[in-house]
Amino acid sequence: MAEKPQPFRVLYCPACSLPAEYCEFGPDFEKCKPWLIENAPDLYPDLLKEANEKEANKVSEQLKSVGISSAGVDGSAPAATPGTSTSKQEEVKRLPGGKIKKKDKQEVVIEKVVRNKRKCVTIVKGLELFGVKLSDASKKLGKKFATGASVVKGPTEKEQIDVQGDISYDIVEFITDTWPDVPETAIYFIEDGRKVPAA
Repeated sequence: MAEKPQPFRVLYCPACSLPAEYCEFGPDFEKCKPWLIENAPDLYPDLLKEANEKEANKVSEQLKSVGISSAGVDGSAPAATPGTSTSKQEEVKRLPGGKIKKKDKQEVVIEKVVRNKRKCVTIVKGLELFGVKLSDASKKLGKKFATGASVVKGPTEKEQIDVQGDISYDIVEFITDTWPDVPETAIYFIEDGRKVPAA
């Protein structure tokens, strides 16, 4: 009779929650490296060499700084500078896949779209960045200009306000009067595919 196969234990990385063999393909391999050096050195032998070289360089730099600087006997002053650079790296928001998330600029973009050769729709994007509730804004715009106004998702999956009719130049004054948090310098028009300031 054949022996019963034993279950295989898979070693998972706590930093990226992937098996140790796949850490290099994860969202942030740099965070996984210290754990891999301690727990799975046989999977990535290059990491062990790299860590030893870095440690040797760090020790030699500390020895040099102790001999030259008079600030600290144990070299504590030079060791504080690498810690500040890592804190700046942690402030950057990382998305899955290692992409860096950009902050949205606070600006209102007004665009006029013509459909069926005669009908116009004025699209207002970016009011939510100034703390304006889009549902309230669409109601106010609809009442002020006596047109239909609704909140819809645009092509970039962000919500925007669609107002029926060509009200693009009248809307700037209405936005700045109704919501004083929105400066006129932050309002832009899209004309012929170019962004033009309203002010």
